Amino acid sequence: MWRHLLSSRSRLSSHISKCHGGSHLSNNRANAVASQPCPAQLRFFTSGTLRYPDAPSGDQHHDLASYLAYAERTGLDASSKVFVGTHYEYTIARALGGLGFDLRRVGGHSDKGIDLLGTWRVPSAPTTAPLRVLIQCKAYSHSPAGKGKAARVGPQFVRELEGTYLGAPAGWRGSGVVALLVAQRPATKGVRDALAHSRWPLAYVSCSKDGALEQMLWNRRAEEEGLEGMGVAAKLSDEDRHGKTQSLVLTWKGRPYASPSIARTIESEVSEPQPDAEGDAEPTR
Repeated sequence: MWRHLLSSRSRLSSHISKCHGGSHLSNNRANAVASQPCPAQLRFFTSGTLRYPDAPSGDQHHDLASYLAYAERTGLDASSKVFVGTHYEYTIARALGGLGFDLRRVGGHSDKGIDLLGTWRVPSAPTTAPLRVLIQCKAYSHSPAGKGKAARVGPQFVRELEGTYLGAPAGWRGSGVVALLVAQRPATKGVRDALAHSRWPLAYVSCSKDGALEQMLWNRRAEEEGLEGMGVAAKLSDEDRHGKTQSLVLTWKGRPYASPSIARTIESEVSEPQPDAEGDAEPTR
């Protein structure tokens, strides 16, 4: 079963376009996998404190803003693979933060393919035991179109993600763990099929280099690990009358769901006193 968001090039007829559940796979075997029932109970990591591996940057930078300052201070070449890759990892961490992810960059020479580690707070998981996530980021792969241009991500990267999942750090093993592959282009048919046939809980995210989330999908095993009832939808911007600008939002049992980070932001904005506007105003009802 897929829960996915169409790319931003798709035209939508309403401000919230729900992506319906069901199989979007291309063969009967995959459909059979998608239709298997979920376990009656979900298991989550409930004891101990997660211990993150040391970040390769030490204390020099920890988010996108501090990395940009570090790059300027050290004269780092903005066209280098190191800069592009690290910049993309921090961009992804910030973009997914709006969906309830809490991520730390851990990539390095001994990262076993992991770029980001953290947790994901979703309503289907206990608040005291969020899902644990590990993420591989593909800023760009080798493309004949030229250096730095995003190329298609093929199913071989899903197989690589499976190996990363199996070699995860101690705190990210067992149940309640989902591995995500993030790239700059929407998933190809080969990637979708590879996810559907995988034995492991995997997900795919399309995120532009500027941090625009365009697609998010996961397989049935990921639902069994804690994403049952979750979905994604496209929300059109209130200012966009032509239906071209949209953002990804989560849904819970078919309704838009505000992640804890978004809810806190909205609550703080509402609680701030607003200056009285001049002229007549309608009373609050």
